[in-house]
Amino acid sequence: MTTLERSACELLDRDDPLRKLRDEFILPSDTIYLDGNSLGARTKGAAERAQEVIEDEWGTGLIRSWNTAGWFDLPAKLGDKVAGVVGGGTGSTVVTDTTSINLFKAASAALKMQAADAPGRRVILTQRENFPSDIYMLQGLAEQLDDGYEVRLVDDAEVTAGFPNTMTDEVALVVLTHVNYRTGRLFDMATTTSAIHAGGAMVIWDLCHSAGALEIDLAGSGADMAIGCTYKFLNGGPGSPAFIWVSEALQNRFTQPLSGWWGHAKPFEMSPDYAPAEGIRRYLTGTQGVISMAVAELGLDIADSVNMAAVRHKSLQLSDLFIELVESRLADHPVQVVTPREHAHRGSQVSITHPEGFAVMSALIERGIIGDYREPEVLRFGLTPLYIGFTDVWDTVEALREILDNRLWDAPQHKVRGAVT
Repeated sequence: MTTLERSACELLDRDDPLRKLRDEFILPSDTIYLDGNSLGARTKGAAERAQEVIEDEWGTGLIRSWNTAGWFDLPAKLGDKVAGVVGGGTGSTVVTDTTSINLFKAASAALKMQAADAPGRRVILTQRENFPSDIYMLQGLAEQLDDGYEVRLVDDAEVTAGFPNTMTDEVALVVLTHVNYRTGRLFDMATTTSAIHAGGAMVIWDLCHSAGALEIDLAGSGADMAIGCTYKFLNGGPGSPAFIWVSEALQNRFTQPLSGWWGHAKPFEMSPDYAPAEGIRRYLTGTQGVISMAVAELGLDIADSVNMAAVRHKSLQLSDLFIELVESRLADHPVQVVTPREHAHRGSQVSITHPEGFAVMSALIERGIIGDYREPEVLRFGLTPLYIGFTDVWDTVEALREILDNRLWDAPQHKVRGAVT
């Protein structure tokens, strides 16, 4: 058994330099929320901000608010805030659309650039363990291009090793998730990007499971493009808009496959011919969801205000504790930690497996401790340092121990699956 006691966790919480940030979020008092890697917690003031947009800006300002309330500039304004979190640089990012749509735009543009610079390359590489939507979008794009393009899946070990077997002169583009959504494995962005460029390919990084949880340096790593969402560790709200980042060198080479009026150089000239805007605005497509963007800004403001190195430090402390407690207090059960132990390879979650993983998670949620489940047999626990404490980790593992010791998961209600797991 570990020598660590709950009282030690209480002391860690007391001395936590980030502890006051928990006050920036509204969470039920009887809930431990460990699913911020799927949907971040509600920010304080979100309801009031939405009400302000609806009642004042929309209700009173009406269409004038595109100018008077700054609606038109929101994608770029919020994009600069995201850029500050991911190391992108001013004018490099816009908040817009969904992650999947932004991936379609970025991948289409990258392949067109490669067709001009390196004709004959027709292979797109991505991880077998990438989030399925990314794979689906790439497969759909390859089918639409109908020019011999092919999506090939590679294992995480191949990525970590620098693509020794798969980086051939056929590869045009590599699309990688920065943190594996299932296991929490983190990939070295700079080293991996360098290996991809050495092979003559371009790279798009998916930052959905890392933006807001750890330090990212897109520009410094030499990345080409990146996409991500704002509703996980950036706490933008359910379905809040995604973002797209493009390196300065590539911004004006980008050819917009979804050439809507918001990406036009002069949208209100209402020209019948499309002319892309200069710089990052050309990545926009259509009219944006103002209410969602206005609420998302609150989460981005919090992320912009914190020292990401301190966030990362606490994240690793929390996950170290979680792994230690699971391995010591649940040793009598068929539980396995699948998240890497090495800090350099770990995101901000801990994933464990159990043969009855879904039922175990259901029993845990019934007790007010919310994580989530992913096939096969994986229980995921997102550790958001802004509002998760060390006693939360202790209490979660203790609840797991009681559930497993007493087989509390083995009840009919814990075998029923809803549409979302």
